[in-house]
Amino acid sequence: MKEFKAESKRLMELMINSIYTNKEIFLREIISNASDAIDKLHYKSLTDKEVKVKKSDFAIIIKIDKEKRSLTISDNGIGMSKEELETNLGTIAKSGSFDFKNQNPKKGNIDIIGQFGVGFYSAFMVSNKVEVISKAYNHDDAYSWSSSGIEGYNIKKVEKENYGTSVILTIKDEEEYNRYLDENEIKSLIKKYSDYITYPIKMEITEDGVTKLETINSLVPLWRRNKKDIKEEEYNTFYSDKFFDYEKPLSHIHIKAEGTVEYNSLLYIPSHASFDYYSKEYEKGLQLYSNGVLIMEKCSDLIPDYYSFVKGVVDSSLLSLNISRETLQQNKILKTIATNIEKHIKNELESMQKERRDEYLKFWEAFGLQIKAGIYNSFGMDKDKLQDLLMFYSSKASKLITLKEYIEANKDENSIYYACGSSIDQIKTLPQVEALEEKGKDLLLCPNYLDEFTFKVMGKYADKDFKNVCSHNIDLDSEEEKDELKSLNENSKDLLELMKKELNIEDVKFTNRLKNHPVCLSTSGAISVEMEKVMNAMPTNESINAPKVLEINSHHPIAKKIQKLYKNDPEELKKYSKILYAQARLIEGLPIDNPTEITDLICDIMGE
Repeated sequence: MKEFKAESKRLMELMINSIYTNKEIFLREIISNASDAIDKLHYKSLTDKEVKVKKSDFAIIIKIDKEKRSLTISDNGIGMSKEELETNLGTIAKSGSFDFKNQNPKKGNIDIIGQFGVGFYSAFMVSNKVEVISKAYNHDDAYSWSSSGIEGYNIKKVEKENYGTSVILTIKDEEEYNRYLDENEIKSLIKKYSDYITYPIKMEITEDGVTKLETINSLVPLWRRNKKDIKEEEYNTFYSDKFFDYEKPLSHIHIKAEGTVEYNSLLYIPSHASFDYYSKEYEKGLQLYSNGVLIMEKCSDLIPDYYSFVKGVVDSSLLSLNISRETLQQNKILKTIATNIEKHIKNELESMQKERRDEYLKFWEAFGLQIKAGIYNSFGMDKDKLQDLLMFYSSKASKLITLKEYIEANKDENSIYYACGSSIDQIKTLPQVEALEEKGKDLLLCPNYLDEFTFKVMGKYADKDFKNVCSHNIDLDSEEEKDELKSLNENSKDLLELMKKELNIEDVKFTNRLKNHPVCLSTSGAISVEMEKVMNAMPTNESINAPKVLEINSHHPIAKKIQKLYKNDPEELKKYSKILYAQARLIEGLPIDNPTEITDLICDIMGE
């Protein structure tokens, strides 16, 4: 028995116990090596007229023997000589495929997707013994390399009729490894990891005493085919089969990138959010392949959080099979691919918005919250990427519109006006909304809790400020109206101060901006009433209190009533103050601190 070198022993032990925590990956690695071996012989046939092999004859064969607890993966590729077995398998992390590719750069249509090195040794995670029987093409002798682990390996001469390599795994005896002797399980793993290997992967199946070969893999992935040859039905079927969604996607994006960074990608925008999408359990990411071999089920680095609803695959020959989550984060190729994918997604969404509005509205209903969150969570840093995707309900158009459409429809406005509440219908009833609509203003009605936070971090759009109509500093009066109101508030200073002190709020003032309603509630600081509601609904011990201003309609009969009460019965004015403030809070959807007191006060006044 020959011993592995000391550093190789340590590397094998580390690899088995640490690098490959997912044991099922061994099958992917061995099949990839088999594909490499076939690639080498195919390449040789293209460059050497003496090599008489046909691509149609190539195949990878899987055989299970439950009695012997063996799993065999065979190929009719280029094979290995005794020296190559020694070199490629006797030294861990020595890659024959890697050397071959370096020696033959960019020659012919050749793809080497695996490395006959570290990956091969993942077989020891599930095997008591690994034997490799190989006969090099155009050689007379065949040899066997066998090992039971880090102790060492044996190489001996054996009989083998045809060129190629067979890897025979003796599966461990523990029950958890029985799955690797089950035909359906092996089929499933092939479909999961190696479905798009370019050579047929066939499994020996015995039915009614008859043994036959059944091709398991799909061979050519959809994303590598020419777009013009693919029907819409094929795109939809692939989506359904791959992502277990039986509703058609809203759109697909098929990318074939060439140049400095080459990759193929097929992305989908779903028509609805999955049941767990807005939960902590949801995991974003695209399936990442290297030449048709799955590297990662969900690579989160390929898409930003705000596009986490996108499903799809990315396949690049420039990525190594043995890449890890840690090295992915520093991989420049992956970062370039991710940047390109983000641009494609945005372009497709903008195209939907302009040309297929009905589809975009369906998308917005499902994922609009995620786009808003992308702006808010980045503190506005990503607003330039996302702001043109936003949609809000226009009071004038009575439908969802974009911010750009709002600007175009209201060219004479210097601001973008909005109002927030629990629903569109509830917002329409706000006194401030009614008054501004009377003046012909177009308002964005915002029933979603994230809307106002989004506006706050954006600051501006197209150099126009966002203005909450429920803020106390909305100024739409003429100079004459301003002067008249200013005079009224100054002359009523003591009255308003009394009410303010009784209510213990930021301010009380007369206003011209109400139509029929007697009062409204506004805020004077950065925190609005709606923001207060949202933040106080969060599971924290902090209590947020927006600085509130009670505004009294100067043209309403109640204005004269409270002025009369101040002169004749200040104590009675205090009762009215509390009732008016409670009314304003109810209109805004805020709770009343002491409803019993308010109902008693109302009854007292009614009984007078």
